[in-house]
Amino acid sequence: MKIQNEEAIWGLVDAKKEAFVKLADQVFDTPETLYKEFQSVKEHISTLESEGFKITENICGMPTAVIGEAGDEGPIIAILGEFDALPGLSQQPGVAEYKPITEGADGHGCGHNLLGAAALLAATAVKDWLAENEIKGRVRYYGCPAEEGGAAKAYMARDGLFDDVSAAISWHPSTFNAVQHGHSLANTRVDFTFTGKAAHAAAAPHLGRSALDACELMNVGVNYMREHIPDSARIHYAYLDVGGAAPNVVQATSTVRQLIRASDNATLRDMVARVQDIAKGAALMTGTTMEEKVYSGVSNLVGNGPLEKAMQVEFDKLGPVVFDSEDTAFAEAIRETLTEDDIAASFQRAGRQTPPDLPLCDFVAPLERSSTGSDGSTDVGDVSWVTPTVQAQVATCAVGTPFHTWQTVAQGKAPAAHKGMIHAAKVMAATATHLINSPETLQAARDIHNQRQNTTPYVCPIPSDQKPPIVEQTS
Repeated sequence: MKIQNEEAIWGLVDAKKEAFVKLADQVFDTPETLYKEFQSVKEHISTLESEGFKITENICGMPTAVIGEAGDEGPIIAILGEFDALPGLSQQPGVAEYKPITEGADGHGCGHNLLGAAALLAATAVKDWLAENEIKGRVRYYGCPAEEGGAAKAYMARDGLFDDVSAAISWHPSTFNAVQHGHSLANTRVDFTFTGKAAHAAAAPHLGRSALDACELMNVGVNYMREHIPDSARIHYAYLDVGGAAPNVVQATSTVRQLIRASDNATLRDMVARVQDIAKGAALMTGTTMEEKVYSGVSNLVGNGPLEKAMQVEFDKLGPVVFDSEDTAFAEAIRETLTEDDIAASFQRAGRQTPPDLPLCDFVAPLERSSTGSDGSTDVGDVSWVTPTVQAQVATCAVGTPFHTWQTVAQGKAPAAHKGMIHAAKVMAATATHLINSPETLQAARDIHNQRQNTTPYVCPIPSDQKPPIVEQTS
C-alpha cells in the first residue's frame, strides 16, 4: 500500500524525518530516568535551536524540562513530548531475546525516545507550515521529563504552564493505531515514614518501638482495604527503608511508599484519606510517630469529543502505518517470546477480536469502539484538566508487546519503530493544522472543557508547596 501524500503537512514531516529519527536513536542510546534526563534534554534543546524555536529552559524549576515556541499570535497548539527511560530495562536493540547491554541498567521500555522525537518533529512541521502559509497561529513544544512516576506535567499544570493553550496534542507508542479514549487512572505516591525507638531485640525488646512493625501493620490494613475499593482502583507499595539489616535490632525508622490509583480525582482523594487513617492507626498500635509526604500525583485523563473527532479524521486520511516484510519478520520473532494473553490484550484494547496471525497492526481503530483492559496512569491527565487535550496511539512494535519490558526496548530502534514515530508526527501535525484552520472546532472543544470545569474544577493532586524531586546533575 502506497500512501498518497495528499496533505502538505505530511510532506513537511517527511522533509525532516531523518534528523528526528537520529534524535530518537540518540535518546535511546542514553537512557535516563526521572529528572535525570540531562543528555536527552540537551539533544532536544539542540534540535530546537537548529530549527529556530524560541526556547525556555528550567521549566517550573525542572532542569530537564524545556519549551520551544514558534509564531507570535493566534491560537496556541501545544504538542507534548517525553524522553525519560525506565530503570533496570537495559536491552540490546534489534535482538529478539533477552540480552541486556548492561545488567541492571536503564532502558527505554515505554518508547519515550520515540515519543519526544515524534512530538518535536510534529511541532517543527507545524512551525514550517505556519511560516510558509503566513497563518496566524502558534505551536509550542513541551519537552517533559519524568512521566514515569515523576509527574512533571502535573507540576506544569499546577503552576499555570498550560493556562493559555488552546489545545494540547500528544501520542504514545503502541501496538495498534487509534485515537486514544479519554480515560486513565488518577494516582498519587505518598511516602509514610514511621519513627520509633531502637533497642536490643533480645536483651531489651520492651524498650523498643518498631517502625518496621508499623510499616508492616500499615500494609496489612491497606490489604484489607483492597476488598472495599472500586473495581477500577489499585493500590501498590514499595519499601524505601526497612530500618536496617540487623534482625537483633528493633528498627527505629522505616518508610513505605504507597501508590494509590483511582478512576478520578475525587475518588482518589477519598482513598488517600482512608490510607492516611490506616497509617495513623499503625502508628498508634506500635507507639511510633508517622510523617507523610506526597512524592508525586497525576489526575485522570478526560476526553474531548471535538478534538478526538478531528484527530480521527486526520488519522483515517493517513491510514495505518505501512510496514514491510523485514518489519514483519522481526515482529514475528518478538511474538515468539510473548504469551497468547499478551497478544489478546492488544486487540482487547483496540476493541477487536484476536485474529489468528497479525504480527503488526494494519488498521486504524474506529473512534467508537468497545475496548477492555486495565488502565494505567499518565501526567497528560493533568494537562487535560487544564486545556482540551487529545492523544494518538500509533503502532511502533509487534502486536502483543507488553510495555515496560525488554521486548519494548528491543524494538526501540527498529525500522518499524521509526516508521511509527514518523506516522505519529504526521497525525499530530495534521490535527494541529486542522484545529488552527477550524476555530469552530477549537471553540466546541473549549465549551465542553469549560462545562466540566464549571462542574468539577481542577484540583492538582500535588500540594501547592511540593517541589519536584529534582536530582542534581553529576559531572
